[in-house]
Amino acid sequence: MSTPANILVVDDEPSMQGYLRSLLELNSHRVETFANGRDTVERVQRGPRPDLVLLDLLMPDLDGLQTLERLHRLQPDLKVVMLSCSGEARNIVQAIRLGALDYLTKPFQKEELEHTVQRCLGRAANEQESLGEPEMMEEVSDGLFFVAAGPEMRRVHQQLAQLADVDVPVLLVGESGTGKEVAARLLHRLSRRARKVFLKVNCAAVPADLLESELFGYEAGAFTGATRSKPGRFELCDGGTLLLDELAEMPVNLQAKLLHVLQDHEFSRLGSRSTVRVNMRVLAATNVNVAEALQAGTLREDLYYRLNAFTIHLRPLRERREEIPLLLKHFMTQLGDRYARSPLPLSAALVERCLAYDWPGNLRELGNFVKRYLILGDEKLVVSELGAERQEVCGSSVPAEATPAAGALKSLVRNLKGEVEMKAIERALEQTGGNRKQAARLLEISYKALLYKIRQYGLEKT
Repeated sequence: MSTPANILVVDDEPSMQGYLRSLLELNSHRVETFANGRDTVERVQRGPRPDLVLLDLLMPDLDGLQTLERLHRLQPDLKVVMLSCSGEARNIVQAIRLGALDYLTKPFQKEELEHTVQRCLGRAANEQESLGEPEMMEEVSDGLFFVAAGPEMRRVHQQLAQLADVDVPVLLVGESGTGKEVAARLLHRLSRRARKVFLKVNCAAVPADLLESELFGYEAGAFTGATRSKPGRFELCDGGTLLLDELAEMPVNLQAKLLHVLQDHEFSRLGSRSTVRVNMRVLAATNVNVAEALQAGTLREDLYYRLNAFTIHLRPLRERREEIPLLLKHFMTQLGDRYARSPLPLSAALVERCLAYDWPGNLRELGNFVKRYLILGDEKLVVSELGAERQEVCGSSVPAEATPAAGALKSLVRNLKGEVEMKAIERALEQTGGNRKQAARLLEISYKALLYKIRQYGLEKT
């Protein structure tokens, strides 16, 4: 049972007011009821401050959204839960944008109300603690975890949970490697579609001339080589969730067809005159600057506004460094299990160096750093070469006259990389008893690539 609290119930239906009052008072909450938004705003302005407001979305005169906006102008951190009827998804999205903490869809059960109130009041209590909320690690699919150790990612998690059952498109924006796919998979797992399929299409990885058939499917004879019919991702994803990754890389003419699918929920396979109707949720992700893509015409404005019912920004790792210690532990445990290795210690010096580094590759680069440490087992070596590969790439663009030691620096970095590779191969061969195929799998490179590097570093007798 939650701690007794002062709760305002705002609904123009007397029966709903009475129902909510009776349920809340069973848990010893103090309840005040209001039939309109204006009286509610005056009450909050007058004080004392309520612990929670249950606010109906549809009311005459001052509606729920207008009331919410005025309440948050008075008290920006006021806890508000919206009460809505089904079919009001876009209004709920707007309420979340305006700062609503959660929502309940009418008709709701007693247990749903109790759970929502308890969770919101509990969150308010936790936010007042000096230590903040505990670290969060939630598995979203095999091998993928949503990790949060600071307020930014907990806020993202809260938004995803709020949007899970509001069946509108969501646009995920952030640099490469910031966790956009993880966020999309979490949104799917929390939604009513969780038991259906989740599919991802990387619009940048599929050649432009093949992307249309990949999405829409085709009939036999639709083009040269189409010997039999094949369903596309839209069809396969019926009832589930489709993530369009790197959306801005999709050809503009194909974006127009995608817009039609989003509007009408139907399409035709290539080479077919009949239509296929689908019920799916579309999520989109991009690492480009959306404003620049719209200006350049690489992203259609009408498609952007269709997909942009709600935008979630995933900040780069350098702007949420508080996540780094937890992520280091997470990757060490996860990769240790994957490669049957005992986790290595994360010294204060290593963590401090990681906190000072900017991680331009974000989570992907951090995971690779831990992988190198786990394989090499040499803390000083992996810390010393942290970011060395990027330095070498960037160094190639620096004019030789700008720094007399430019050539020497590049040579030093190249030699350091070679030493790291050689030590990694030696250690992998040692751990696999000289079995080169197993070593290649451990190093996640092809067998041919391993044989080439063995010859390159003179390790044939290893």
